[in-house]
Amino acid sequence: MRIYTRSGDQGETSLIYGKRVPKNDTRVEAYGTCDEINAVIGQAISLIEQEDFQAKVTLIDELHYLQTILFHVGSELATPEGKEVTWKLEQRHIDALEQQIDKWQGDLPELRNFILPSGHPAASSLHHARTVARRAERMAVGLLDQLQDSLALKYLNRLSDYLFVAARTVNHQLNVEEKQLKADI
Repeated sequence: MRIYTRSGDQGETSLIYGKRVPKNDTRVEAYGTCDEINAVIGQAISLIEQEDFQAKVTLIDELHYLQTILFHVGSELATPEGKEVTWKLEQRHIDALEQQIDKWQGDLPELRNFILPSGHPAASSLHHARTVARRAERMAVGLLDQLQDSLALKYLNRLSDYLFVAARTVNHQLNVEEKQLKADI
């Protein structure tokens, strides 16, 4: 099987079920941005793998799981309105994010100021993934009337919170100082 099909050479692509749309269609932008989140999380994983800290294996396993869920979120976003979604998010997926956020936050120093997205390269990658998740969420808002009973928007919102706390956790586990926003510039 060839990786190239030439079917997109005129600026169109196929959604699930074969519906052709422009490559800048809101659905394509939304699921493409989920793919981008996935790639940035993969970068963070490769940086985490190089370190030695207590929560390393658990964090890597969780991030791999998130990558799998993101593929499913992307497929839901790529399903045309009125067609059957092959795999749907469930509230338990959102609950799992919230439970992990709460668990990690119990081990982190309390936030008293905004922090700058920085620190260990893996934490910086997770901050980057967080901003991409926010963009995916903004794009999914444009599909809200078409996403029947979908939890995709809620999941993307919670995912960005999760990635923020994951970045803080990496910095904390590796004893990397978080840079606080300075008000006196």
